[in-house]
Amino acid sequence: MNRAFRYVAVGTIAVSLLAGGSAAAFAAPQDLHSPKPVVAGAPAAAGLTAKASASSVNAWQEFRISGTATGIKAGTKVTVQQKQGAKWVSLPAQTPVNASGTYSVRVKLGIKGVNQLRMGAGSTVSPVVKVTVR
Repeated sequence: MNRAFRYVAVGTIAVSLLAGGSAAAFAAPQDLHSPKPVVAGAPAAAGLTAKASASSVNAWQEFRISGTATGIKAGTKVTVQQKQGAKWVSLPAQTPVNASGTYSVRVKLGIKGVNQLRMGAGSTVSPVVKVTVR
């Protein structure tokens, strides 16, 4: 996909999500291959889960990504990240973790095909969720 089209697509996503009340943020990727040791009596390791409300949507059709956050303080913002080529790009869709440790964010995508998405909060990221855009 050429660079200009990608910028237009991401810009359009940004505008549509900002209209929904979201703001942009950056979350760094995490090394998924090195497990973190758990020490008895230590706080739980940070973790995120993610599940999309639909596995297939039409272009620009709204769906939700919901999940739980463990070891992450309430009020911490979690951000939607999309794999574009070999890089993970933070989209301007984010939401805070609520007091019960859950979150839910509205997402609209315009890039057709299988989109790989994940949620990020600092260096903590969720497993990949795939959503097909028709």
